[in-house]
Amino acid sequence: MDPDEKRITQEDCSEDSLGPGILTLTNKRIAFDKTEGRIIDFSKRFGKTILEANLNQITEVAKEGRLIKKVRIKIKTDKDEKTYKFGVYNTGKWEKDVKEAMSKYTP
Repeated sequence: MDPDEKRITQEDCSEDSLGPGILTLTNKRIAFDKTEGRIIDFSKRFGKTILEANLNQITEVAKEGRLIKKVRIKIKTDKDEKTYKFGVYNTGKWEKDVKEAMSKYTP
């Protein structure tokens, strides 16, 4: 993280196509790090970062689902636009936090 970057929220979750990992929201970006865990000793460690985007690359944030609730984040890059669906504990809080961080973001 940059010296002026602050973590807003972080959660162990799963993304539909990427699998389990840690979703992190800062005042500058959103990132998803793959995790590797072992059941035998209940250890979990960070793997590589497989998704990282500045807040100005996010084009849509919404919550969805009735039984299985997810927060949907659409990210636009120079090449394409992709939608990610994260199974986080509190979808409403994540939606609010991401939108608030986006409104305060200055590149």
